[in-house]
Amino acid sequence: MLFGKTKPVHLQKGDSAERQALTYLQQQGLTLVCSNFRCKMGELDLVMKDGAALVIVEVRFRKSEQFGGALASITRQKQARIVAATQHYVIINNLSNVSIRFDVVAISGDRRLDWIKNAFQT
Repeated sequence: MLFGKTKPVHLQKGDSAERQALTYLQQQGLTLVCSNFRCKMGELDLVMKDGAALVIVEVRFRKSEQFGGALASITRQKQARIVAATQHYVIINNLSNVSIRFDVVAISGDRRLDWIKNAFQT
C-alpha cells in the first residue's frame, strides 16, 4: 500500500509478475541479492546470483502480444537505463570485479514465462 491506499492495478500486476519471475528463477538455482533497486538512473527489478555471476533481471509483463508483447517493450533506451542503474549498483556495492549478465523474464497474460539469458550486452 502507498500511504494507506491500495496500489493501482498495473502496479499490482507488475508486483505479481516479479514474484512469479523470482520464484521461477530461484527454482532454477539463482539466489536473490535484492529486488527493486532504485536510483536516479533507473530501477533494477531483480538482482540475483547465478554461480559467480551477478544477474540483472528485467521482468516484463504484457497482457497481450498486440503491440509486440513483453520482449518488444525493452527498447534500447530502457536497456541504457538498466545498464546505468547497474553501473551505479556495482559502484556503491564495490563489485568492480564481478561478471554481469542481463536477463529478461517476459510474462504474458496467460502467465506463460520466457526466460532469456544474456538478453542484451553492454
